[in-house]
Amino acid sequence: MIKKLLLLSITLLLVNCGSSSKGNTASQMKEATTIDPTEYATTITSDELKEMLYTYASDEFEGRDTGEKGQKMAVEYLKNQYKSMGIATPLGNDDYFQEVPLEKQSVAEAKISVNETSFKSFEDHIVLRSPGNVSISEGEIVYMGYGIDADNYSDYKDINVKGKIVLAKAGEPKDAEGNYVTSGKPENTKWSYGRQSISSKRDAARDHGAKGLIYMDNDLFLRYASYFQRLASAGIPGRLSLKSNEPEMMMLMVNENLGKAIYNTILTDNEQKLIKTKIELSIENKSEIVASENVVAYIEGSEKPDEFVVISAHLDHEGIKNGEIYNGADDDGSGTVALVEIAEAFKTAEKVGHGPKRSILFLHVTGEEKGLLGSRHYTDNDPIFPLENTVANLNIDMIGRTDPKREEGDRNYVYLIGSDKLSTELHNISEAVNAKCCNIELDYTYNDDNDPNRFYYRSDHYNFAKNNIPVIFYFNGTHDDYHKPSDTPDKIEYDLLENRARLVFHTAWELANRKERIKVDKAFAETKLMGQ
Repeated sequence: MIKKLLLLSITLLLVNCGSSSKGNTASQMKEATTIDPTEYATTITSDELKEMLYTYASDEFEGRDTGEKGQKMAVEYLKNQYKSMGIATPLGNDDYFQEVPLEKQSVAEAKISVNETSFKSFEDHIVLRSPGNVSISEGEIVYMGYGIDADNYSDYKDINVKGKIVLAKAGEPKDAEGNYVTSGKPENTKWSYGRQSISSKRDAARDHGAKGLIYMDNDLFLRYASYFQRLASAGIPGRLSLKSNEPEMMMLMVNENLGKAIYNTILTDNEQKLIKTKIELSIENKSEIVASENVVAYIEGSEKPDEFVVISAHLDHEGIKNGEIYNGADDDGSGTVALVEIAEAFKTAEKVGHGPKRSILFLHVTGEEKGLLGSRHYTDNDPIFPLENTVANLNIDMIGRTDPKREEGDRNYVYLIGSDKLSTELHNISEAVNAKCCNIELDYTYNDDNDPNRFYYRSDHYNFAKNNIPVIFYFNGTHDDYHKPSDTPDKIEYDLLENRARLVFHTAWELANRKERIKVDKAFAETKLMGQ
């Protein structure tokens, strides 16, 4: 649907903030604009949301799989929406697409010998990363113990690994009380075990200039090796990954057999040292470049154009599997069309002279279902606007349904995640805005730091939060159609979608128009695995 903008005649009103038990939030809100945005919010309607979503989550878009035909149709659809509304692109030249460099790497097999003894792919080693074709002959490597580089404990202290291959093992040492040394607590950290340990130790080695990491994790190897071998035998391409601006580093995972062949006391020795070991290694890289895009549009601020509120939603879904189309109406068609409607509301205000004081970036990200790739590219590789100038990120991912597991409370609710984790002020503003305009039940069930679902780590706001940018994640919870072909537009509750989209608009309005940008009073704590 190509929508016509509504030109509204708006009367200036003083904002009646009401009372709040959240400290001085009411007085803070009085600093914001004296324009009442209520009539602009009324441009967000269930009818328009429904019309857009029946197109966006139709079979024609083939489930919007990253890099595939349906995703290309989706980004063109979004571009046309913004062009029809007269909303500009920050990239210039009518370019609404931020290119996201991805690659799909087929399982590579390595040939390895240690001191002239050969070891077999999938039995002793697997290739996790390869920057290209690799041919290495080394007479020594650097043993790094656990390969940890944290503020209060680092295996990289006083040792130079630049241009070297390093060897590290799984796990994290504990103190005399049984607490992990990096946190002083008994709970696992990002260094302890599992997938996040792999990426954390890989990044530590790369950041210190190593050209390769051999990582011994016997337990995880047993799980990974059979899976990698099945992919290799079937000729199935590997998972999509984001190409970093940083030089890529070779990484192998090995079992205990090969780890001990490289360094025979690896299980008991934790001290860093040079090891005289002859290693011959060759890898043939098999990768395919995948083209994908984020869609970006923005409205420039009238008074503080160099400060930005980012509103985001992911544009992709699961595509076609076994001949069935995964339409992704709720995940995240609902967030996508909500973002377009929110943009229309801001543009309507701008057309009658009431544009936001701060700039608003409308960010539709690709590759969320593949590991938050589009948002990670924006924050880690190519932030269109400086992250230090980003006031907040409001992320919308599934706001069109209800959670069947939620047995008590109002139907008109939304789960909020992350609002208080970095900025107390953001949380209080969110509460006050809702009380003034929307009266939606704000449910913080999944905001708990110990949430076993780890939702805080599972959508695109996470990449902003890890950069100490305050975030709110708007979410209705999962349901029986989550990640199934049955997530279709007819099951969306459009009155709820309208209400939730209006809440995001009002919150963004407040953040964009208040006198002072919100303060960050808490540090980001990366303590859990980003599950996907």
